[in-house]
Amino acid sequence: MPLIGDPVVPEPVTEQVEDVEAVLPPIPVEVPPHVQEVHPPARRSIRERRPAISSDYEVYLGESDYDVGHIVDPVTFKIAVSGHQNDLWWDAMKDEMESMRLNKVWELVELPEGCRPIGSKWVFKTKKDSKDKVERFKARLVAKGFTQREGIDYHETFSPVSSKDSFRVIMALVAHYDLGLHQMDVKTTFLNDDLAEEVYMVQPEGFKSGHSEQLVCKLNKSLYGLKQASKQWYLKFDEIVTSFGFEENKVDCCIYLKISGSRFIFLILYVDDILLASSDLALLHECKQFLSKHFDMKDLGEASFVLGIEIIRDRSHYTLSLSQKAYIERILERFSMLGCKHGDVPVLKDDRLSLSQCPKNDIERERMKDIPYASAVGSLMYAQVCTRPDIAFAVGLLGRYQSNPGPNH
Repeated sequence: MPLIGDPVVPEPVTEQVEDVEAVLPPIPVEVPPHVQEVHPPARRSIRERRPAISSDYEVYLGESDYDVGHIVDPVTFKIAVSGHQNDLWWDAMKDEMESMRLNKVWELVELPEGCRPIGSKWVFKTKKDSKDKVERFKARLVAKGFTQREGIDYHETFSPVSSKDSFRVIMALVAHYDLGLHQMDVKTTFLNDDLAEEVYMVQPEGFKSGHSEQLVCKLNKSLYGLKQASKQWYLKFDEIVTSFGFEENKVDCCIYLKISGSRFIFLILYVDDILLASSDLALLHECKQFLSKHFDMKDLGEASFVLGIEIIRDRSHYTLSLSQKAYIERILERFSMLGCKHGDVPVLKDDRLSLSQCPKNDIERERMKDIPYASAVGSLMYAQVCTRPDIAFAVGLLGRYQSNPGPNH
């Protein structure tokens, strides 16, 4: 892999411009004329080779994907309860179990003959704010959905989320029409959905019932990690909000609009994060009350930080800025690039990557160990899709080389 040059140290974006897709055209591969050799060359396909970034490429952001800080969270239950922050993690797990109890997620039963329970696991996450400060400790009970069997434990699975293009369009409307912009968080997203299939799960580690350890959890509601969890949550949410008068966008199914006379309100859904943009504060609060009535919601007030993106508003000048400064500083730290130099253009149009730029000695190879190529490109790609379309050409160049390393790209 070629060495990654000094990237641009980003500044907060002050104006939003149209996204630039780093979609690369297919690379045709021609079959060389037949040449007789003692050892015939490997057969090469005459089909078109597709680039890594396809035309329908879309980033689906997991909760931990944008928070790549230096804090190392526990990866197992034993590590969490034996570390110096064990009290904090125990409290977080108790909160999660209380949510399970209140939502009646499961009931303890004898495992029916012929059935196989799926496993469960604790996932720990240190939540941070836009200033990179620790906000809270979160423990989530996750089902080991990878052991589910299609047609038995689930039938269909999908996870629609609003696109970054839609997000930027709504932000432009918010700035232009001076809309009120608030944020809400669904505390127990997947616990709101009834489960159609019969699914059994082993009892959570550390919280097994003393007198009934042989029993298993018969899931009444969806749980994080189940293959059908995202689908069930989306269908439930769509049913509820459409009953309130919201209409789903035909292009982006996670964008909703409600019009009431001369008033209107947009709702943007990204799994468990909800943005509300309204021309009328009374309608906005009415919508908040409706959502809180049907789901366990956390009102975060005026939106300032969502999905790792900081929202900076100056309502007196009708401006709105989107910045990923904290995120980009964390990925620079992660890939040992905090000391890199500033530059107006990260790569020139005629620049090419080639095998000649790959590490040639032990020193260069040792340096590249600190920069996993695919992870670095993926991190840059998320920044490009969200707020930095100006680096689309450079990221596309890196992605193209990654998909097909060759003599000259």
